[in-house]
Amino acid sequence: MAAKASQPPLPPWGNALAGATGAVLANALVYPLDIVKTRLQVQIKRKPDDPTPLTVDSVHYASTMDALSKIVDDEGVMGLYSGINGALIGVASTNFAYFYWYSVVRTLYLSTQTLPKPPTTAIELSLGAVAGAVAQVFTIPVSVVTTRQQTQPKVERKGLLDTGREVVNSEDGWTGLWRGLKASLVLVVNPAITYGAYQRLKDLIYPGKTHLRPVEAFFLGALSKSIATIVTQPLIVAKVGLQSRPPPARHGKPFKSFVEVMKFIIENEGPLALFKGLLPQITKGVLVQGLLMMTKERMEILFIVLFAYLRRLRSAKLQQAATAAAEKAKHVLPMISK
Repeated sequence: MAAKASQPPLPPWGNALAGATGAVLANALVYPLDIVKTRLQVQIKRKPDDPTPLTVDSVHYASTMDALSKIVDDEGVMGLYSGINGALIGVASTNFAYFYWYSVVRTLYLSTQTLPKPPTTAIELSLGAVAGAVAQVFTIPVSVVTTRQQTQPKVERKGLLDTGREVVNSEDGWTGLWRGLKASLVLVVNPAITYGAYQRLKDLIYPGKTHLRPVEAFFLGALSKSIATIVTQPLIVAKVGLQSRPPPARHGKPFKSFVEVMKFIIENEGPLALFKGLLPQITKGVLVQGLLMMTKERMEILFIVLFAYLRRLRSAKLQQAATAAAEKAKHVLPMISK
């Protein structure tokens, strides 16, 4: 009985499937914000005396609302969903890999403990960082291709496979599919900052309160996610710059590192430009985080019920097979005895 109670309700791939499903639904709902934040992050403000455009797209966006309006006017409503197929494939693969590897590394860690006890906060964050790093290594090519799709001018827009070929045919070759990997590996600290800020703010704003109401938890989650996004925003902007097509001012020469991207942005726009696209980035992050956890929990419940049904169905079939075998044995044994 105890062994049955300690058995995880879902295998690692079940948790991964639930997480990936929740992430796809959440990101599909807020995808226009993803397009806007990416367009804002790759554009470079052009100075009056610049002979060459500094950005891939000739259209300049002044704000989130301005970007939404101009994209719809220029490309129609579907322009807000440009590259969504690749993006959702990337979201599904990244989250599947993350939740899968998190379940695996957590199970491995618990199996090494002589006394069964829940991991500490520091251990949980470390396990999450390891899972996030492994997931990035396997899934960043889709992220690179999606970023290229989101920033392609309307007249040069290509499909997922054609955009992937464009990346591979560039001077980086196949390694171009892993552009921005270092920045992505550093960005796995984002959840750690979010969780740490959440706990600290909880102690400051709601001292001594063990259980928070949903509204209070959402408020703290939004605030902590905003802090984590602000701290890591320069790296997020640099990563997008690395993965997108180089601006015309560089004459086709791609950036070699996220430090080079930051230097280029500071030289042309000033240090505050490292935080461009911050509003849609925070809005998207907060909404996706809330929707992801909400839908993931529902999906986990759905998959638990489904797996329980499949186990019951399999057990019933095995029982039928055993009964049939027993009946057959009854008829065969008398004949042998004769």
